[in-house]
Amino acid sequence: MTTTTSPQAPSLPAHTPAAGRAGLTLATAFAPAVWGTTYIVTTELLPPDAPLFAALLRALPAGLLGLLLARTLPHGSWWWKAAVLGTLNVGAFFALLFIAAERLPGGVAATLGASQPILVALLAALLLPERLSPWRLVWGIVGVVGVGLVVLGPDAAFDPLGILAGLAGAATMGTGVVLTKRWGRPEGVSAVGFAGWQLTTGGLVLLAPALLIEGIPGGIGVRAVAGYLWLGGVGGLLAYTLWFRGLRSLPVTATALLGLLSPLVATALGVLVAGESLEPLQLLGFALALVALAAGQITPGSRAPKGPLA
Repeated sequence: MTTTTSPQAPSLPAHTPAAGRAGLTLATAFAPAVWGTTYIVTTELLPPDAPLFAALLRALPAGLLGLLLARTLPHGSWWWKAAVLGTLNVGAFFALLFIAAERLPGGVAATLGASQPILVALLAALLLPERLSPWRLVWGIVGVVGVGLVVLGPDAAFDPLGILAGLAGAATMGTGVVLTKRWGRPEGVSAVGFAGWQLTTGGLVLLAPALLIEGIPGGIGVRAVAGYLWLGGVGGLLAYTLWFRGLRSLPVTATALLGLLSPLVATALGVLVAGESLEPLQLLGFALALVALAAGQITPGSRAPKGPLA
């Protein structure tokens, strides 16, 4: 059976109505917004000192459910491609994300993750038929500065292992995002099935380390079960389905800039749930990050087509 890759991952055509692209962008933005809840769920609901086990339960059950719903397995070269993407986008990324979330304040971990759009812009220029966009590169830098102003204060903790995990997580998923765009999605495979492949393979990568290093943590009560269900069902299968669906058609660097929503949601939850407050400088940073996110969705010099839309 012949596997079709990149040709099956077209960008939105030029005549696509603005409302159609905006709707796809909003749906895709749901994923990083939900991922922004990871930090507070991890610290408030899950058993401590078990990041690998949390990553495992976020990935494997959701992946198996995706396979059950889609009833489609990889074929041909997609066996190894799904393994690579699952490791980068899920297995390694989840482990590093939970390690960073446990060893750093949520805002610090999120700021490190906000560097991902810069890496994606550089990798896209090397691995994809996309020119390096100075526009989106600059806004990626502005976004990191904005997020830094929001969450980095004089009391921010800088655990070396946590910082390494946060930066490695950004690099890992950034590479996975670019390779996902490069390889596309095979014909006849739904976004749910594609997410199921990656969540399952990522979960299998985590299975042995989680059980051998950490085992099953004690103190798994109703709160922890609710946390695992949220992270796996909503933050796992649903979020990744929408993310891969959007990544298939939207510019990869613009999609990566949507990731700035993650630290902003984490900060907002700190205000709403933990009773934190934002100083004027933090509010300025919040505004800068939102402007960077929105500006990154614009392609400079693009013009709406004349005449009726097709």
